[in-house]
Amino acid sequence: MQFNTGSALLDAVVLAVVSKDAEGTYGYRITQDVRQALDVSESALYPVLRRLQTAGLLETYDREFSGRNRRYYRITPQGAAELESSRREWQSYCASISSILLGGTT
Repeated sequence: MQFNTGSALLDAVVLAVVSKDAEGTYGYRITQDVRQALDVSESALYPVLRRLQTAGLLETYDREFSGRNRRYYRITPQGAAELESSRREWQSYCASISSILLGGTT
């Protein structure tokens, strides 16, 4: 069974993936890491990266790799704050759903 992955959840997962490396990471690697948790295509992920960048949650820079430039994404302080907020909301959401799915509330 697959559950709906709305844009807020996808944004939070992308921010979490990018935040793992202080130097940032590049698009293809982000896609591979996100795919460990969510079924998302590379073409669907780049608009998310652009949206997060426009919102000031990610910043980009280019670095040469094998003779060509590779775009890297790095989380901003505002993005880190948003990620922490998303983590708190996720924990609350999981606790609520778990109490129902795993028994306990009537």
